[in-house]
Amino acid sequence: MPLLDPDSSSPPPPAQHRDWFFPPAPPFLPPSRARTPRTPFPSTYRSSKPYSVYSLADRRPPPTPRSRSRSPHPPPEQQQQQQTPPPPSAPRRRDPRYAGVRRDDARSTAASEKAAPATAAPVHGRKPAASAITPRWSGMLSAAVILLCLASLLRRNFSLHDQVYHLQLAVATAKLQSCIIGSSSDMSDNNFLYQDDNITMPNRSLKNFSLLISLSVLYAPLVILKYIDLVSKIRSSRDSEEVPINKRFAYRVDIFLSLHPYAKPLVLLVATLLLIALGGLALYGVTDDSLTDCLWLSWTFVADSGNHANAVGFGPKLVSVSISIGGMLVFAMMLGLVTDSISEKFDSLRKGRSEVIEQSHTLILGWSDKLGSLLNQIAIANESLGGGTIVVMAERDKEEMEADIAKMEFDLKGTAVICRSGSPLILADLKKVSVSKARAIVVLAEEGNADQSDARALRTVLSLTGVKEGLRGHIVVELSDLDNEVLVKLVGGDLVETVVAHDVIGRLMIQCARQPGLAQIWEDILGFENCEFYIKRWPKLDGMRFEDVLISFPDAVPCGIKVASYGGKIILNPDDCYVLQEGDEVIVIAEDDDTYAPAPLPKVRRGYLPKDFVVPKSPERILFCGWRRDIEDMIMVLDAFLAPGSELWMFNDVPEVDRERKLIDGGLDFSRLDNITLVHREGNAVIRRHLESLPLESFDSILILADESVEDSAIQADSRSLATLLLIRDIQAKRLPCREAMVSNVSGGTFSEGSWIGEMQQASVKSVIISEILDPRTKNLLSMSKISDYVLSNELVSMALAMVAEDRQINYVLEELFAEQGNEMQIRPSDLYLRDEEELNFFEVILRARQRKEIVIGYRLEGAERAIINPTDKVSRRRWSPKDVFVVISEKE
Repeated sequence: MPLLDPDSSSPPPPAQHRDWFFPPAPPFLPPSRARTPRTPFPSTYRSSKPYSVYSLADRRPPPTPRSRSRSPHPPPEQQQQQQTPPPPSAPRRRDPRYAGVRRDDARSTAASEKAAPATAAPVHGRKPAASAITPRWSGMLSAAVILLCLASLLRRNFSLHDQVYHLQLAVATAKLQSCIIGSSSDMSDNNFLYQDDNITMPNRSLKNFSLLISLSVLYAPLVILKYIDLVSKIRSSRDSEEVPINKRFAYRVDIFLSLHPYAKPLVLLVATLLLIALGGLALYGVTDDSLTDCLWLSWTFVADSGNHANAVGFGPKLVSVSISIGGMLVFAMMLGLVTDSISEKFDSLRKGRSEVIEQSHTLILGWSDKLGSLLNQIAIANESLGGGTIVVMAERDKEEMEADIAKMEFDLKGTAVICRSGSPLILADLKKVSVSKARAIVVLAEEGNADQSDARALRTVLSLTGVKEGLRGHIVVELSDLDNEVLVKLVGGDLVETVVAHDVIGRLMIQCARQPGLAQIWEDILGFENCEFYIKRWPKLDGMRFEDVLISFPDAVPCGIKVASYGGKIILNPDDCYVLQEGDEVIVIAEDDDTYAPAPLPKVRRGYLPKDFVVPKSPERILFCGWRRDIEDMIMVLDAFLAPGSELWMFNDVPEVDRERKLIDGGLDFSRLDNITLVHREGNAVIRRHLESLPLESFDSILILADESVEDSAIQADSRSLATLLLIRDIQAKRLPCREAMVSNVSGGTFSEGSWIGEMQQASVKSVIISEILDPRTKNLLSMSKISDYVLSNELVSMALAMVAEDRQINYVLEELFAEQGNEMQIRPSDLYLRDEEELNFFEVILRARQRKEIVIGYRLEGAERAIINPTDKVSRRRWSPKDVFVVISEKE
């Protein structure tokens, strides 16, 4: 038995209060604080788990009765007894009022806070979210309170209405009872009133229920939106990477409205029906009308907001005004939707977004300065058919395109031009212009860099070949660089015909420089205004020799055969002994495809050539002013045409040290130049002192090229070419001797003798100048002044594109006439075929020329400005002048 304090046998002092657990206050504490327990300390009830709060290191023995004594210093025996741990069967809770206990609690609290810092962080992180959500919940509660107040007011109104009704019923009952004479009738009346009252109560409950439903449905979207917002904020606070629900909901609504074209009208219809239904239920709850009448009345409020003026009572007025306000909103949305739809439709029509419903039309993709001439030539070609349809699609505004076409001021001759805005690289835009039903598709080259223009043309051809419906017609592609032709044909296959604009102009310039006047002949043949090439089969000519075919057409000039046995190969100027086979077609030059037909053979005299005359070829001196992108190709062609010993002077601002490198990079082989010698001069062609350093009066031909440095701008290139032309003519005029004596010899001059243009016309007699002009307006100006022999412009390229678009087989004819080998168009003097004072008709001249293996297609009389191609009278004989010339197709020498 443990030793106890001597005083332990004395009975414990009685409890001073109900909280028997708290021991008496120690003597070192004030009495007031001993009697009043502190609020922050734990409560005094016994804990079922006294050891769960404190750690084992802080456990202390419970105070013994000796410890409750007022003596602050107990004897050593008591201290030893207090240090003895108590048995585990009688644990006691520590008294938190002692300072040691409070210090231990503070140390344990600090240790727990240090041990769990991660737990406190989220708590502090959630506080702002909770504080942000609290105002929203307060707003929702305020709205709910307002709604409940409104519902209570409406309910009080209904109850007042019921009380008035019951009062009226009681008054009526009293009056009836005073008039009742028999008790039987009184009982029956009372039963009727009770039955009526019992019927009224279920109806009133139904009306209240309908009003509650309408208010709940009206308030439900607000509650849902607030709930979604609350959930989104809670989730975003937990996981910042998760997309909030409200954003996902807004995204789904946006997708629904974007993907479905009738989503907006459908939403408006649903909103209208919902407003009518809710308004009808609310009216049914505040009025005595039936549900059907309330729904009809709600529709009248929605359709006409002024109908609510006849409402009587606070409840009906409030509901009717609410429905009328909703009806005004619905009407405003409907009006905006209709206005947007109409505006969008007119805007689509104005911008050219509507679909073209056409067949067998000509489709032009792109926009350039060649478009005007191309439209004019196709319109002339369609005149014999009574007109046609041309569809132009470019990446421009439809109104701008129509305005630019209207400024061109040429007669379309019954052809309709339809403009559409779109990109030829997009299949949807191609389908919009009925690309699969077009009889011909023309792809124009863009202005600017040649490689970029050809790259875009290649992508356009890829888009056209990707049309699922297939193409009915062929594709005519205008290219800027000859090196890209192979790639485009590889992609397009048999559907593609290419016209290299730069190459066509370059070869024409070389031919016209050697033979002045040939450019006008090419203009007449390429354009549809005069005569052009046509290919057609005539079964009645099968078995006939080509020599007889030449004189079988009184309104056309045959010049070749399309041989069926060779897979449709085009042969120009075939042998006279060739016999037409079944399936062969005849190539002719005629005014139109329906203006010629074979006729019986006329009686002609064949005769013989006056002499075996060979056109002599003498060395020439030619000047190139400027630097073209394909100048190496022009040098090779010129070397094949000129006589040995000829000189080619190259005058441009490209340094001489760089010219050879550029020519070699372009594919020029100097070792293959057999007939010409290159002479390099460096200078600026628009500076007079640079031009004066050249022997301009000694050149047989001068070619003014559109310089590569200003090729991207047609106006700038033409301005440079025009300045060079004027300077060269002025320098030549100043160097010519005896100018005054030569003025009277200028033929066709309309300017005075002392004028500067008159002097330039004198200089034009000495040498030939061929100018390359890109803009047709500049070409017309120079043609009127007659200071240049001829001007070659992009108008010839437009004519070639129109011809190939009308008949793709013509492209093979043009390619052979422009090629280095094969046949070409030449101008021959009349003494090659005629003797002096000899009279022959045109058929007889054709037969005379066949002895030289040439085909005569026209002539130019002495003193005439233009040649006559395919003369109408071929059988009348006439006397030819020695200065007359004939236009022939012959093999290149």
